[in-house]
Amino acid sequence: MSDRLILPSYADIRAASDRLFGKACRTPVVTSRTVNRRTGAEVFFKCENWQRTGSFKFRGAYNALSQLSAAERDRGVITYSSGNHAQAIALSGTLLNIPTTIVMPQNAPKVKQIATQEYGAQVIFYDPKTTDRKILAQELANERNITIIPPYDDPRIIAGQGTVAKESIEEVGNLDALLVCCGGGGLLSGCAIAAKALSPDCRVIGVEPALGDDATRSFYTKTLQYVNNPDTIADGARTPCLGDYTFPLVLQWVDEMVVVSEDEIKRSLRFLWERLKLVVEPTGALATAALLEGKVKAAGDRIGVIISGGNLDLQQLPALMNN
Repeated sequence: MSDRLILPSYADIRAASDRLFGKACRTPVVTSRTVNRRTGAEVFFKCENWQRTGSFKFRGAYNALSQLSAAERDRGVITYSSGNHAQAIALSGTLLNIPTTIVMPQNAPKVKQIATQEYGAQVIFYDPKTTDRKILAQELANERNITIIPPYDDPRIIAGQGTVAKESIEEVGNLDALLVCCGGGGLLSGCAIAAKALSPDCRVIGVEPALGDDATRSFYTKTLQYVNNPDTIADGARTPCLGDYTFPLVLQWVDEMVVVSEDEIKRSLRFLWERLKLVVEPTGALATAALLEGKVKAAGDRIGVIISGGNLDLQQLPALMNN
């Protein structure tokens, strides 16, 4: 990591909130008496599954693209993503009249592949077993003279994602804990910054799948750890590692990291579908799983839970129902 990196602050999140006004949805916060009884806590679910493109990713993507120069906009942008960031960049590019190219793994959920193309992006597929997506994106960016917008390791992306926690706390007040899923750490970093600014005593807890626990290991060892294409149903958390920006931010602002198993994710998905009537994808249920499976202290506390996305591939349902 370079010492010259300027990490985003809460002022950047406030500025992102202004840019997103009227563009991003101010998603609802829902509650459940069943969840409150089960956990002994007062729980607030922030429903980013109802955000534009079906996930929180629209916030960071639009915030980043809206700050490009006129020349950068004309040339276009490229990113690499398994789906949610891809869709967010594609739609943001359409809204801002910026050409977009997406490097996407062949095994990305079909629902995300189709939506990304329908939002107007050019999609270039690759085999994740043989190709490094960052290297491929950089090669294409150099060839085409276009700008790379990373899926999480960018201060503009992080600031945009931090508006999720900003909105949540503004609506429900101080929290004792905020549970946030973690892939590359953009959402977790941004939300941790916002939570500590607005509710200083709030414990910020990141949640990963046990099969992709690189951020958790990084957090507790204080040394960047990696994972190679983890075989988790939480496809949004298959990132190899935290980034140059997100790693120090997680170390600075996050209080705890926990992991959940594949079966725990499936049980929480089913609960959200059946009891809260929410369409949630596996990654979007990570924070809920940590709460419902007792991975964090909850009794007597006011708990915020971020449901990060709802881009569920219905073809996966039979496998997701088996646990």
